[in-house]
Amino acid sequence: MQHPESAQHPGFTQHPGQAQYLEQAVELATRNVAEGGGPFGAVVVTPDGRVHTGVNRVTRDNDPTAHAEVVAIRAAAAAASDFDLTGSVLYASCEPCPMCLASALWARIGRVYYAADRHGAAAAGFDDALFYDYFSGAAPELMPVTKGDIPTSDVPFQAWRAFDSRKEY
Repeated sequence: MQHPESAQHPGFTQHPGQAQYLEQAVELATRNVAEGGGPFGAVVVTPDGRVHTGVNRVTRDNDPTAHAEVVAIRAAAAAASDFDLTGSVLYASCEPCPMCLASALWARIGRVYYAADRHGAAAAGFDDALFYDYFSGAAPELMPVTKGDIPTSDVPFQAWRAFDSRKEY
């Protein structure tokens, strides 16, 4: 069965597993609202079929990085004892924000599917347009980022390259 928006999102052929995980993410998000959390839920399915979930814990934990996707990625990585989640799939109740997308890339998540889009989130008061603009270079005044010129700036990287027991990532 094709997802109604598959023409807009090539490669998304919905099968029962995908719908199940998207529904699970939406259910997690809805339940989280009832428990006082943000309206976001996520599911990471690893190649071995294990399922790891997360909900938005920003206000509960006073942690601005505790988005549902990041919480689910953290759970999957902890269970795998590895940050490399190659072959895993992330299902989110809403289109991931730039931070969550970057987290998925760092974790080497292979694919991301989401239910609601960023416009629905914006209508509910979760507008990430400024962040997307910032990363596209359209809003540099949001948070100036400036390289400081100090002579020791590369010392941590030199230490990293010299450390024989490092775990590459």
